[in-house]
Amino acid sequence: MTQTPLAASNPRVKQLRRLSRRSERSERRLFLADGPKAVEGALAAGCVEEVLCRPDAVGLVPDLPADVRRTLVDERALAALSDSVSPAGVVAVCRFVDVPLERAVTEQSRLVAICADVRDPGNAGTVVRCADAAGADSVVVAGSSVDLYNPKTLRASVGSAFHLPVAVEPDPFAAVRAAQAAGLVVLAADGAGEVDLFEADELLARPTAWLFGNEAWGLPDDLAAAADHRVAIPIHGKAESLNLSTAAALCLYASARVQR
Repeated sequence: MTQTPLAASNPRVKQLRRLSRRSERSERRLFLADGPKAVEGALAAGCVEEVLCRPDAVGLVPDLPADVRRTLVDERALAALSDSVSPAGVVAVCRFVDVPLERAVTEQSRLVAICADVRDPGNAGTVVRCADAAGADSVVVAGSSVDLYNPKTLRASVGSAFHLPVAVEPDPFAAVRAAQAAGLVVLAADGAGEVDLFEADELLARPTAWLFGNEAWGLPDDLAAAADHRVAIPIHGKAESLNLSTAAALCLYASARVQR
């Protein structure tokens, strides 16, 4: 390629750098996918508008669709667009991929994960990854949860955010009602739940939406009450609790084991 790499001071780079802010992403409905894995997932999802890479990193994404342009940037410009300590050399400008709630939760759904007020991007991304691995139909990021397009959320999903439908719903109660209206039983993951996860196979065999709450305080009582059942993961040792992403993995795979 003969293009001179764009510098960090280039207006185009400065404009894209603003996508590091959630408000800017939401207004423009664009985000940056950082690193080869994220870029590959975004390309497969068909949401990429442009790939920016250092000259030495062109080989990381050798083939691009005809409608996706490649732009060379220098090392400082790439660092300005990446939130990684050691940028891999490639970043993609992508359109939002979230879908409306009614497309994420349908009468054909058998397994859905609903994240309510999940604030940590690593946890949110890992729940998306676990849902994908367990064969879930979709994920709903609800309430005041972290932005789906936060770079740390996308990185923790390891590409899974591009593999299955993800809805963003400001009202967690609306997500619960939508799941129930579609014929799914809503199970709130709750350490004080009345149902033991290991004794719930009959319940888990039904089309299910798992409801997961905030890392620090769990689910609000009124939201947990809106679910059909509260399900507890038994703790046999002395640990006080499980972290959110571990609990989500156990619940989703418990459903997958029975349903499959």
